[in-house]
Amino acid sequence: MAVAVAIGTIGATFGIGLALSLNGIQSGINLRSPGDVVVSDLTSPVNTDKVDAAIARQPGTGQWFNSAEADLGVAGSAGSTTVISYQGDSSWASWQMIRGRWFHGPGEVVAASGFPHATGTRIGDGITLINGSRSSTVKIVGEVLDVRQEGMLIVLDRTSIAALQPQMDPLSYQFNVRLKPGVKRDDYIQAVNRDLEPFGVSATRNSNKLSDTVVSMDALTGALTILLLSVAGLGVLNTAVLDTRERVHDLGVLKALGMSPRQTTVVIITSVSGVGLIAGVVGVPIGIAVHGVVIPIMGRAAGTDIPAVDAAVYDLPLVIPLLLGGLVIATAGALLPAGWATRTRTAVALRTE
Repeated sequence: MAVAVAIGTIGATFGIGLALSLNGIQSGINLRSPGDVVVSDLTSPVNTDKVDAAIARQPGTGQWFNSAEADLGVAGSAGSTTVISYQGDSSWASWQMIRGRWFHGPGEVVAASGFPHATGTRIGDGITLINGSRSSTVKIVGEVLDVRQEGMLIVLDRTSIAALQPQMDPLSYQFNVRLKPGVKRDDYIQAVNRDLEPFGVSATRNSNKLSDTVVSMDALTGALTILLLSVAGLGVLNTAVLDTRERVHDLGVLKALGMSPRQTTVVIITSVSGVGLIAGVVGVPIGIAVHGVVIPIMGRAAGTDIPAVDAAVYDLPLVIPLLLGGLVIATAGALLPAGWATRTRTAVALRTE
C-alpha cells in the first residue's frame, strides 16, 4: 500500500509540475508577439513606412514597432542564420530570457539557445554577420526562449544590420502596438483599419496562441496522472478490504459494545492514513526530483534551454497540498471498505471467523 501511494504521489507531483512548466514555456513563447493589437500574416508585400505612419497617426497608439526576418551568414558557421530585426521602440518587447538581458540598441543581439550551442559562443562574445561581401560585428547580450529553426535564430535592432543591406522577407513583417491606458481596443482597431485599408492589411486583437503540442502534452500528462492516482487508490482499496475482512469479527465485538457507524469508519480510515501520509511525504521529493531531470531533457530535445522561472514551479503553497496527497489517496481508497464495515450487521460480524 505504501508503494502504491508513493507512486501515485510521485505521479501527481511530476504531472502537476510538468503542466505548470509547459504552460510557463508557452506563455514565454507568446512574448514573441507582445502588445494589444497586431498586424501580421501578410499575403502580399506592403509599404512598411506607410503602415508605420498610419499607426503613428492614431491617438490611441502608445508604443509600437515592426519586425521582419532575413537570412544572414555568420562568420565561422556553415549555412545561414535567421535574423529577426526590430524597427521602432522595442524596449517593451522583450522575449522570455534564459540568460542575460534583452538588447538595448544597435550592436547588441540576443540569440536562441541553438545558436550558441552550434557556434560555441556565449553571452559577451562578438559575432560577425555576413551578407555577400558586407559584414557587421555585433555582441551577444542575452539568450532567449525560442524553438524555431532548431534555435538558429538571433534578434536585434534593424540599424545593427543596415550596412549589410539584407533582403527582408516581405511577407514576414509584423506590426505590434501597445495602446495608451484607457483606450478601448475594439474602437482603436476599427479606427486604424480605416487607415490601413488602402494598403491591403488590417489590424486584429493580439491573442495568445496555445500550441497544439502543449495541449497534447497537457492532456497526456493529465491522463497519466489520473491513471497513477487510480492505481494508487486501488492499491489502498485492495489492502484495506483484506485488512477489514480479517478484522470483521473484532469490529463486530466493538459494535456490540456500542461503537457507532461513524466510529467504525474512522477506525478503518485511520488504519491506512498514517501509511498514506508517510508515503506522500516520501513521494513528493522524488516527484520534484524527476521533474528536475525530465524538464531539461525535454528542452534539449526541442533545441532550447529552459528558463529557470519555468523549471522552478514548486513553491510552498503547492508543495504543502502535495505532501498531504498521500493522506488523501489513502483516505479515498479506504472509503469503500469502511462503508462495507459500517453496513455489516453486528450479528453477521460476530459469526464471521
